Amino acid sequence: MTLPYAIELASWACFSLGGLMLLIGALGMIRLPDFWSRIHAAGIIETSGSLFMLIGMMLQSGLTLVTLKLVLIGVFLFIAGPTASHAIANAAWVAGLKPHNLKKDEGILLGRKDS
Repeated sequence: MTLPYAIELASWACFSLGGLMLLIGALGMIRLPDFWSRIHAAGIIETSGSLFMLIGMMLQSGLTLVTLKLVLIGVFLFIAGPTASHAIANAAWVAGLKPHNLKKDEGILLGRKDS
């Protein structure tokens, strides 16, 4: 087995794994019962699924300027995705949207006095 063949195989494995994660996350966004579960699925899609796709692209491009750009895109997605999910969840909480089966005293354990 030659090195280019192994790199090609690894990149397609990353594409397949990333695509599978994106598919499972998209199904989760459709099938999960409430907003809080759905936003968790969306966060998983953006961080893990897209990062595996970017790793596959990095393996395909080799050591070029394109790889550096893909690394920077990956770092941005790794930081911005969870931050955006948290901001949306916090805005929903402040707006009064509560989790599906939240009891009054569980909100206090979460650090929220307004539950």
